[in-house]
Amino acid sequence: MKIPVLEKFMFDEPSIWVTAATVVALIFTAYLGLAELIGNHLQYSKFATSNSDQGIKVSGRTGFLIFYTPAFLAGLLSFFVFPATGDLRFLLLKFAVIFVHKYSGDVILGSTILISISYFSIAACLIVVHYLSLGLPEPSFDLKYIGLIVFTLGIFGNFYHHNLLAKLRKPNEKVYKIPQGGLFNLVICPHYLFEILVFWAFYFISQTPMAFACAFGDSIYLISRSYMTRKWYVNKFEDFPKNVKCVIPYVF
Repeated sequence: MKIPVLEKFMFDEPSIWVTAATVVALIFTAYLGLAELIGNHLQYSKFATSNSDQGIKVSGRTGFLIFYTPAFLAGLLSFFVFPATGDLRFLLLKFAVIFVHKYSGDVILGSTILISISYFSIAACLIVVHYLSLGLPEPSFDLKYIGLIVFTLGIFGNFYHHNLLAKLRKPNEKVYKIPQGGLFNLVICPHYLFEILVFWAFYFISQTPMAFACAFGDSIYLISRSYMTRKWYVNKFEDFPKNVKCVIPYVF
């Protein structure tokens, strides 16, 4: 699946099966975004806390460890399954998928499993599809170094704001507060903004249609999630600052 306007920025698809997988990845992630908008939330953070009858809960630390560990292992295993090929782009991609972050807040087990499978599938597909693309003509515009810069910004920004969230409440404290500090003074979900940057960095580094589909679909999901998160805060707190946007400072 290649979008004509982006032809100079992407590898060709290595097979029809990869094209099919790319379409499925895009549809699935976009569906998750639509589901958020109609109220069918993935049950983590405040959307798990406010729905106590939705299923078995696990702690945020445990839940997000389950989220990311399979994807982390997929990235780690790729160094052995796909040994050194001399391709810097492929090496950067393998390194980029192995980061795990701290998180606070309850998670419903069913959503934990779904998200874990999703992250693992994305990590595995990005790596395998790029491996299959090795040897194909390089895109006219090389974005991997831009991707490295964007990835560094995204991963540290995401970690910093997740850390602010983790420190927002005292141990065993369950009361929700309006987050402050960093970009929380401008948007309610800066951690989502930086996660979006991380996924676009995957695309810039890999430049495969699969990486583009994952970045585009993840952006739809996280923008939708941030919209519903802001709506939740507005309903819960009468003094919620009106100037604080959803995910993009001053814009949305």
